[in-house]
Amino acid sequence: MFAQGQGDVGSAAIIPRKSLLLDMLEKLRNHLNENLPFLKDKKLLLAVSGGIDSMVMVDLFHKLHYKIAIAHCNFQLRGAESFGDEQFVVDYADKNKIPVFTTKFDTKAFAEDYKLSIQLAARDLRYHWFYELLETEHYDYILTAHHADDNLETFLINLSRGTGLEGLTGIPEQNDKIIRPLLAFNRTAIETYADEDKINWREDSSNASDKYLRNKIRHDLVPLFKDLNANFIDSFQKTQSYLQQSQAMAEDAAVMVYQQVASEQGDEIHFDLKKLTQLPNYTSYLYHWLNEFGFTAWDDIYALADAQSGKQVFSKDYRLLKDRGVLIVAPISNEIENLEFTIDKNVQDVNFPLKLSFCKVADTAHISNSVIFVDEEKLQFPLLLRKWKSGDAFQPSGMQGQSKKLSKFFKDEKFSLFEKENSWLLCSGNEIVWVVGFRHDERFKADAHTKKILKIEVKP
Repeated sequence: MFAQGQGDVGSAAIIPRKSLLLDMLEKLRNHLNENLPFLKDKKLLLAVSGGIDSMVMVDLFHKLHYKIAIAHCNFQLRGAESFGDEQFVVDYADKNKIPVFTTKFDTKAFAEDYKLSIQLAARDLRYHWFYELLETEHYDYILTAHHADDNLETFLINLSRGTGLEGLTGIPEQNDKIIRPLLAFNRTAIETYADEDKINWREDSSNASDKYLRNKIRHDLVPLFKDLNANFIDSFQKTQSYLQQSQAMAEDAAVMVYQQVASEQGDEIHFDLKKLTQLPNYTSYLYHWLNEFGFTAWDDIYALADAQSGKQVFSKDYRLLKDRGVLIVAPISNEIENLEFTIDKNVQDVNFPLKLSFCKVADTAHISNSVIFVDEEKLQFPLLLRKWKSGDAFQPSGMQGQSKKLSKFFKDEKFSLFEKENSWLLCSGNEIVWVVGFRHDERFKADAHTKKILKIEVKP
C-alpha cells in the first residue's frame, strides 16, 4: 500500500515547514556528532523496508551526505505487496543514485524447518544477510530505523513476559555492528518529518493486525499512556535512562563480587558457595553471571546452594554442578565417550586428544603429576588412550601389591564429576599405566632393574 505523510502533526502543524525539516535534521546531526561520531567517514548499510521509519532514516542520512547504501529484504510473506515494497525501494535508490542490495527469503519454510515464529525467522534471516553484506561488500555498519516508540513497545513486551533489569533497559543504540540512530526520536516526530518533506513510503498491511503482541501494545496500550500524559514518551525515555544507569552500576558490582567468589579453571568457572551465600541477594548475582550461558531453570539453580553434592542443572550447551562447597559451570562435552586412541611404539608426540610426549632416557628424575618414567619392556604396544569405565582398577604408585577401583580413587582424591569425566587413561593392554596428569601405576614404574626407561609427559 502506497502512502504519503499521514502522521497526526497536531500543534506542530503551525510551525513553518522549513523550520520543521531543519529542526529534525539539525537534531540528528548533533546527535550523531555527540554520540556516534565514528560513523562520519564509514560506509553505512541502511536497512530499508520501504516503511515510513526507514524511508525517513535514509532521507536524513542522504541529506547529511553520509556514505550510504540500502539493503532490502523481501520475506515473501504478503504476496504481491512484498514484491511491491521491493520495487518501491529499488526505484527510490535508483532515483537518488544510492547503491541498493536486495534479497528474497522463503521465510515460512525457514520458520517451519527451524521451529521458529515468523518474526524470529525473519529476524535471523535478515541479520545473517546484513552481516554477509558487511563482509562481502566492505561496509562498516548496519543502520536500522528503530525509534523511541519501538523502544517503549519492547519494554512493555518484556515487562508483560517477566524480565530482569536488562530486559527493561531497552534497545541498545549500538550492538556490535548494528546502529540505531533514531532511538532519540519518537514516532510523531518521524511522521511529522515525513509529512512536511513529502516523503513517500509503503504501508505494511500486517501492521494493522492485532494478532501480534507488539501491534496490540502499539494500538491499544500505548495510546492509553499517551492520553494520561501527553509527554509520556519523554518521561519514559528519562525513566529508561535511569534504568540503564542502574544496570551499569549493577554490572560494576557484579564484576567486583565475581572477582571475590569465582575462579576460572580452563573451560570451567568455580563459585565458592560459602563466600557466595554470605552475600545479600546472592541469587541476583548468580542470575547475572549465569544468564549468558542459557540457563532458565532459576529455581533449580538457586536450590543448588542447599542441594547434595552431585546435583546438576543443564542449559543447552552448559551445565551447573554442585560439588561440595563449589558451584561449577562448564560446557557440555560433545565427545563420544567410547572413543579410543592408539599410540604406536616409537611415537614421540601425540597432539590429540591430549598433548603427550614420549622419549627414551638413560635415568629417571623426579616423578610428578605431569611426568612419569616407566619400564618400556613392560608395555604392550600399541598403547591405548581412553576414558575411564565402571569397574576400572589400577595399582596406584606407592601401593605395593594392592589394587584400587578407579571410582574409589576418584572419591578419595575428591574429584569433581567434571574431573572424572574429563580424565584420560593411558593403558597397556587391559592394564592402566597412568591416570594421566594424576597418578601412575606402580607395576609399570621404572626401577633399578629397568633396562629401557621411557619418559612420558603430559603438556598443557
